[in-house]
Amino acid sequence: MAEEEGAQGAEQLTNGENNLPEVGLISQYVKDLSFENPSAPAVYQWQGAPRIDVQFNIGSQQVGDGVYEVVLKIDVTASADQGTAFKVDLLYAGLFGARNLPEEQLQPFLLAEAPRILFPFARRIVADTVRDGSFPPLMLDPIDFGALYMQRAAQAQAENGGAQAPEITGQA
Repeated sequence: MAEEEGAQGAEQLTNGENNLPEVGLISQYVKDLSFENPSAPAVYQWQGAPRIDVQFNIGSQQVGDGVYEVVLKIDVTASADQGTAFKVDLLYAGLFGARNLPEEQLQPFLLAEAPRILFPFARRIVADTVRDGSFPPLMLDPIDFGALYMQRAAQAQAENGGAQAPEITGQA
């Protein structure tokens, strides 16, 4: 048992430093939130369910040494033949710390894994905001950010001859 602990310690500490990759969520927050109900009060008399259009975008930027901000932008528009029922625009962000993470793993983490961590919280904010606007809560379908990242990276590689995908956009 002492030999196992010694082997782990040698792996983690080289010259007194921890060299294992580490990532973690530091904080998450609403950067911007907007709800519009341009057809009120007539919208509450409309019959039938509105068409829901969901657009999203993911971006990231380094804000400090080993600290990155990942922003999940979600735009939802509900419309009917009579007009726009409601519109929600949300910028939901998280600060992530990364240490000893290889460069080739940083972008996939920031554009696939980090949004996966943030999405359930952003989803709840959208649902609550729509409900608070006197509409039934809108529960966004889960998004496979890993698959979207891989698709966007393959597309960027085909277009740019090997360049990485700088951001992810799409519809849900």
